[in-house]
Order: sequence, then C-alpha cells, then structure tokens
Amino acid sequence: MRQFDYSKLADRTWDNEIVSYISKIHEYKGKQELFLRQKPVELTRLIEVAKAQSTEASNRIEGIVTTSSRLKQLMNDKTTPKNSDEEEILGYRNVLNLVHDNYDAIPVRRNYILQMHKELLKYTNFSYGGQFKTTPNEIDMVTEAGEKIMLFRPLAPYETPDAIDQICEQYQKELDRGVVDELILIPCFLLDFLCIHPFNDGNGRMSRLITLLLLNRCGYLVGQYISIEKAIADTKEAYHDSLQRADQNWHEGQNDPKPFIKYMLGVILACYREFERRVTIAHAEGTRSTSYDIVKACVTERIGKFTKLEVLTLCPSLGSSSVESALKKLVDEGYLVRIGSGRKTQYVKADAIKHNM
Repeated sequence: MRQFDYSKLADRTWDNEIVSYISKIHEYKGKQELFLRQKPVELTRLIEVAKAQSTEASNRIEGIVTTSSRLKQLMNDKTTPKNSDEEEILGYRNVLNLVHDNYDAIPVRRNYILQMHKELLKYTNFSYGGQFKTTPNEIDMVTEAGEKIMLFRPLAPYETPDAIDQICEQYQKELDRGVVDELILIPCFLLDFLCIHPFNDGNGRMSRLITLLLLNRCGYLVGQYISIEKAIADTKEAYHDSLQRADQNWHEGQNDPKPFIKYMLGVILACYREFERRVTIAHAEGTRSTSYDIVKACVTERIGKFTKLEVLTLCPSLGSSSVESALKKLVDEGYLVRIGSGRKTQYVKADAIKHNM
C-alpha cells in the first residue's frame, strides 16, 4: 500500500516561484488583521457573498447547478430543495457554514472528515453519506468525440481508511513540528486526498471544503471573505492540469507535487489580492459622501465588461437601487457605456470603447 511521510518534505528544495508565493502570502497574512479591523460591518456582507459564490462554484465544477434566484433562496433558508441538484447544493451550504463558524473545533481526523461527508449528502437519497467508498473508482475525462479516458486510478476501497488515517496523522505531526511550511503541507495533503479519492461521490467538493478548513485552522482567513472555490472554478482547466501532472507515479511515491503546490498557492495569493482590493474600496466608502463617488471609484479600477451584481459585490455598503442609480448617472455622463438590457445588461468604461474604435 502507498505510504505517506510528510517529514520528507523538509528535505525538498523548492524553486523560486514557490518560495515567492509563500513569502507574499505570509505578507498578506501579516496584514490580515489590519484588513479585518477597517470595516467590520461591510466585511459581514463579503462573508455572505463568499458563501454564496463558494456554494455555487464548487457544485458547478461537478455539473450541479440551479438558478441564481433559487440559490439565493436556498442560501437564506427561504425554500426547500426541489430536485437532486438542489439537495446537494443545500448539503454543501451546511458544511460550508460549519467550516466558516467552527473551523477551530474541527480537527483534521478521519471521523470528522466522515461527518462532513455525511452532512454533505444529508438531503440526498444516497445511502453512502459518511462512509468511505465500497467499490473501486477512477478519475476519467470525456473527449470531444465522446470517448472516455481514464486519467487516474485511486486507491482500492480496502486501502482507503488506513490511507486517510495516515495523511491526517502525518499532516498534524508535521504541523506540530513546524519544520515544513503550512503552505507546502496543505497542498500536499489535498493532493493525496484527491488521489486516494475516498468516497463514492463528493470527492471534489470535500477537497474544496477541506481546503478552506485547513487554511482557516492555520490562520489564513482569506477564504472567509473571498471564494476560493470560485477562483478554482474560474481556472478549472489549470486545476485539472496541475493535478494530472502532480499525480504521475503517485502510487509508487515518486510523484512531484510542485505543479499542484504552485497552482494552489497562486489561487490563495490571487484571493488575498482581491481581498485587499475589496477592503480598500470598503475603507474608501467611509471617506466618500455619496454612492456615486463610491461606485465611480470602484468601476474606475475595472477592466473589461462588468455587471451591476459585480459592483454590488465590490461595494458591500450600498444597496441595489443606489448602485443602479450611480451606474445610470455614469452612463448619462458618458463615463460608462451600457451594453444589452434586462438581465443581460453589462457596463464598460467609455474610453475602452473609444480606444477600440
């Protein structure tokens, strides 16, 4: 059976790209407390937005979808699931809430991972929620021609419980030793979890929930305010490519985790940069007197087309009507150009249109 020993990571040499990522993320972690003190009320709105985006994005990666209006109702307990997709979405929302609110009381151990999986599938008719896989599974890809190609064969069911125990024990042991940086340990744990593929269903979603759990427990709280799941969904091809390159020779313990480490660190750093940007806007809101000024400051930094919803997300202190009024005024003044109508309405800065012409 594949053996796991994270102490060997201390002997590895990491290239300049990984070292740079780690240094920059540590720097953001150091500034994190300052971010959180600046506009606590507005940050509460960011948490709710991040939860909705995380729930939508993580499920969308697996082809589990619903409408934006139904998602909002499910997130706010205003409705009950009406199909299997919504049952799975509601389960994800519940586990995400648990991780957000109780991460310091959810240790990285087999029984807690099983309990999270049970909650994930709580509303479905699946009978295997909270249980490891009982039949072999594989990671496949379907080509454009419809051909199914096996990318990776995970561990067999009988090997799975011991493997999960090993990675949990090894992770905690090295975390306690403090020799290997947390930002190396976390991606390596996630890579092994995905290669073990311990469940009949829900492996990808569980890996993303565990990502948030591990980061939170190590003090990297960016996932509370910026959706890491959305960042992964937006770069899905790079995510799968990094996994495919990092799992080669995994069964022999000879795989190179660097591609996946680089990918995950890039995602975390991008989320921290977005967090800083949103906090800066929130802080600026306290010094500007009108919604017009706030919205103009926000859209000035935008590149390409954007929607009213995106502006609302970036300006958590403003309501929908205030944002809409400010956008209309900016269009009337010729600062923005409105594209489309109704739900498909988008905006773009006028100077971008003129430059194109």
